[in-house]
Amino acid sequence: MSTLEATGWTSPSPRWAGAARVAALIQVNFGLITREPGAVISRLVQPIVLITLMRPLYVAALAKDGAQAGTSQVVTGMLVMFSLLALSLSAGAILLERILRTWDRLRATPARPIEMLIGKAVPAFALLALQQAVVIGFGVVAFGLHVANLGLLALAITCWALTLMGIGAALGACLRSFSELNAAYDVGGLLLSALGGALVPLAQLPRWAQAIAPASPGYWAMSALRSALLGHPEGTLRAVGVLLAIAAATAALAAWRIGRGWPRSRLM
Repeated sequence: MSTLEATGWTSPSPRWAGAARVAALIQVNFGLITREPGAVISRLVQPIVLITLMRPLYVAALAKDGAQAGTSQVVTGMLVMFSLLALSLSAGAILLERILRTWDRLRATPARPIEMLIGKAVPAFALLALQQAVVIGFGVVAFGLHVANLGLLALAITCWALTLMGIGAALGACLRSFSELNAAYDVGGLLLSALGGALVPLAQLPRWAQAIAPASPGYWAMSALRSALLGHPEGTLRAVGVLLAIAAATAALAAWRIGRGWPRSRLM
């Protein structure tokens, strides 16, 4: 049974058919997440634990720039790294349906590829936005992280969540197995985080790493978050523009791949 069929969905009037299908998919996908919340909880708790333990090290290392510099680095760095690792949640949801063949049944319904993606994407977006809000909120409450412009920070968080959502959808639609997905978000997430300056400030990275850092989405996420925390509109808008371009490109790839289908034998 597909996720659409599981909701007991019946065809409404043609005018609202698409919206009804999307609402049904969102409802059942939220239900799937709440029934198995362990992975979500771990992605919320892990960055908070590491921020607490590693903040003194970052504050000491960046002492010449003040305590806020170290706090900002560790909070934004852990946020970016663990949000990249959280791609396993959004990508895994799509890949699991492909492996169980329920995705094929869903494709046989009137649901369009874009509707199927939205049904998966909205719960994933909510989780990613929640993760980032919790981590930033913890930094503010526990360690006095200063937020110069809340509106810019909300924009940066939203655009980064959209980017992660697009990347996750593309991975879930294009990869062939969970072993490939595990490698993608473990190795890829760590690599993109490190190149983006999440683990070590960009200025402290080797020159070759600094040169290729802009190729990492993590670089633009760090730039958007840091600029927003400092209240710099130009830097924030430039970074979120790049993030939105990445989100659009990866979402388009996912929609194309879902609409085209995939060989079943490669999934088992």
